[in-house]
Amino acid sequence: MSDLNQISTALARLFDENGQRIVFWNDPDKEFQSTLPYIMLDGVTTIRLDQTPALEVKIRLEREEPDKKFLLYAPTEEPDYEDDWLLDIRLYSRSFRADRASILLQDLGLKNLSLRAHIAERRKFFDAKERLQKVRNLVGPDDAAADLDRKMIAVVARADQPELFNLVRTLFHAWIDAGSEIDLDNPPAEWVQVEKFDLDGSFWHMVKAAFGYEEENPTLKMFLLRLMLTDYTHHLKGDVPQSIRGLLLPRTGWSNAVVCLAQWRDSSSKGTSYDRLSAEAAAILKIEDHLPNVEIDQLIDVMTFLAVEKRIASSLRERVQTTADTINADDVRAIAIRRQSGHWATLTVADSTDAPRQALHAVYDALVAASDFYALRNQHKSGFDYPDAAGMYRAYESELYRFDQLYRHFCEAADSAEGQGWNIVKPLRADLEAHYINWYLTGMALAWGKFIEPQDGLLTNWQIGKVPNQYRFYEKSVKPYLEEADNRRAFVIISDAFRYEAAQELTTELNGKYRFEATISSQLGVLPSYTALGMASLLPHKTLGYKGTDVLVDGRSSVAGERDGILKAVGGLACKYDELMAKKKEEGREFVRDKRVVYIYHDVVDAIGDDGKTEGKTFEAVRTAINELAALVGYIVNNLNGHHILVTADHGFLFTETARVETDKSKLSDKPDGTILAKKRYLIGPNLPDHEAAWHGKLSVTARADGDMEFWIPKGANLFHFVGGARFVHGGAMPQEIVVPVVTVKHIRGKSAQETKTKPVTVQVLGSNHRITTAYCRFQLIQMEAVSDRVKPITLRVAVYEGDEPVTGIQTVKFESSSGNLDERKKWVNLVLKDRQYNKKTPYRLVLLDAETGIEQQSVEVIIDRAFTDDF
Repeated sequence: MSDLNQISTALARLFDENGQRIVFWNDPDKEFQSTLPYIMLDGVTTIRLDQTPALEVKIRLEREEPDKKFLLYAPTEEPDYEDDWLLDIRLYSRSFRADRASILLQDLGLKNLSLRAHIAERRKFFDAKERLQKVRNLVGPDDAAADLDRKMIAVVARADQPELFNLVRTLFHAWIDAGSEIDLDNPPAEWVQVEKFDLDGSFWHMVKAAFGYEEENPTLKMFLLRLMLTDYTHHLKGDVPQSIRGLLLPRTGWSNAVVCLAQWRDSSSKGTSYDRLSAEAAAILKIEDHLPNVEIDQLIDVMTFLAVEKRIASSLRERVQTTADTINADDVRAIAIRRQSGHWATLTVADSTDAPRQALHAVYDALVAASDFYALRNQHKSGFDYPDAAGMYRAYESELYRFDQLYRHFCEAADSAEGQGWNIVKPLRADLEAHYINWYLTGMALAWGKFIEPQDGLLTNWQIGKVPNQYRFYEKSVKPYLEEADNRRAFVIISDAFRYEAAQELTTELNGKYRFEATISSQLGVLPSYTALGMASLLPHKTLGYKGTDVLVDGRSSVAGERDGILKAVGGLACKYDELMAKKKEEGREFVRDKRVVYIYHDVVDAIGDDGKTEGKTFEAVRTAINELAALVGYIVNNLNGHHILVTADHGFLFTETARVETDKSKLSDKPDGTILAKKRYLIGPNLPDHEAAWHGKLSVTARADGDMEFWIPKGANLFHFVGGARFVHGGAMPQEIVVPVVTVKHIRGKSAQETKTKPVTVQVLGSNHRITTAYCRFQLIQMEAVSDRVKPITLRVAVYEGDEPVTGIQTVKFESSSGNLDERKKWVNLVLKDRQYNKKTPYRLVLLDAETGIEQQSVEVIIDRAFTDDF
């Protein structure tokens, strides 16, 4: 751009964009005297002060043409105040200089004329139009030299905001933007640009003022190390080693160091660089060497390094393992939740190669499940002693099923962590496995066997008081609903081997969905508890029988291909899960039109577990089944207008992570004559003799089957043989196999539907007139409702804000208490205030944001009134 164009543009901006009416232009070197006639500005009159008397100019400007715009040019310096006849006009007008620095000063809209020299020193920066334009968008009219430098650094560092903490994390982040191996001794390209434009001195001056970092030859590497060590030390309830203590920043800079790193960790765009650079810093500082002597309680608030997370998780595993007999599961859960809400184990931030958050989250899930398992065991140390079968059956329904559920949750979480290469909980697996098999399953088998074995036991009268038998399912659970009205339709979902503990979890999940109301009950499964007999017993029928291995329903085969024909007799149909879910809404509605009852067959758990090659994935299959069944219920309600849905199973199962051993085998020398089925956990045939290694029963008693078919099942949890896999089994009489779930799901409509809406818990800030007077501030928050099926936990990001900018660190807190005691639902949040100037009349806010959605949940006004700034 030529000088004429630059001058014209700069002057036009003063008149047009800044709304000036009068502009003084002093040109003491007469550089632009010859250019003046060629400067044409729309609506602006040029007057030469060296050719027009001052009085005439004053009268013209103020009386004759008070609304017109004027450019007042003088080829001289500005006169002294006492000699300036136009001083009063000059004070309310703007001045213009045409040298390069002055043009830039005018172009940037800066009021402080003394910045001309500073801009001249930064001339290299302004040589590029792009940089000029970018910094122009950031500059304010009252900016000082430090403000201008900070904004120029923001431009060359490509920061989205010119705030110092943002500049710091942007420059650090540039190390990983390069895409190669990080070398902290080799600064990133953006820092090279800062040095190129002589902005590094200004940057270090700002850093010294904010963080106290000062060295003869400051570097980004040393600044990073000292920042991170200071953050670690602040949160550590203890001392750092003497060898690195000298790297700590001065105390005056601690609050800003803590806030800066907290905001960096919380940054959605820069958080990944924190993960990598903290690992580099930890290695240089040898943090891992320090951690073996530090306890969990000392580290609980430290989020600085991944090594700390590993140490806490490992120590918590040791605590669970060594204190199993006296474990406080609530304490373990509190630690786990605190860490799962933090930077390294949260699921609200994506995984990175340097932060395996999903794996670490799973580690804590496994530890919580294990501690709950041990705590439940400690409540039953004396074993399982119940007066009768009904008492023990009800105990399994209400509580004992949790042993199986917690074992599954532990194995799921441990598998997830180990599948990602994290073996922290591996030493705990053998211990929990031994407790599950040797204490729980063995104890259950002995206690339950007392009600199976006697001559007048369950095998002679397969009934439990007030518990319906599975062979009466259609008669008791389906038919009564259909008979209440002619236009009613029932959907029956049968998931193969979907056991009671998984159904309980499904019920909880369904009750967390809008317009769904789910209740769980059970039925006493047929014995032997195997698929063909269980599936047949669930169909509408009057009699069951056998033809070879085929189970007959009212004389008809009940194999999968024949079930649709059986159901047509009651106005129904049979279909597979995949078949129905593949249909669009209108296709699905047409498919079930005019049908009174729809049986949907789902097979995930049994398909995986009953194959020796895949049985190790049984618990993964259970998780899949829960998810698919929840989706199927949603499809039926939302697409097929289903209002009454039953989810049940043909049988349950037993599963252990470890393979069975020889002592788990009930040996049979030979199969009796006439045996029609001989499986790992049952044998069926007519007129069987007694056998010391087996329980002997009649199918006419346990399944109301016609004929003389009888069965053997191994005592307790034993097997007859191990062929084809032995970790997943069913067929016997253990509660896990014969307590068959029935989940009843209703579609709630009208006003009642409002009661099914789910919501997160409400969290309130306790107290009023919140005032911050030191760099360290605490707020007490209370969870107003207990967590339930329809009131869900919430994770909040808590900080104090000025406008949209946090002025404290950001703490993530999860509220998930199901306690009915308000005091147990209170939590303290500790925040560190950024060290800067505050105005006690400025409105600051303590803000609670939903960590998942970013939506503000609550905010309260806070007054920041800091009389001193060195109290950290």
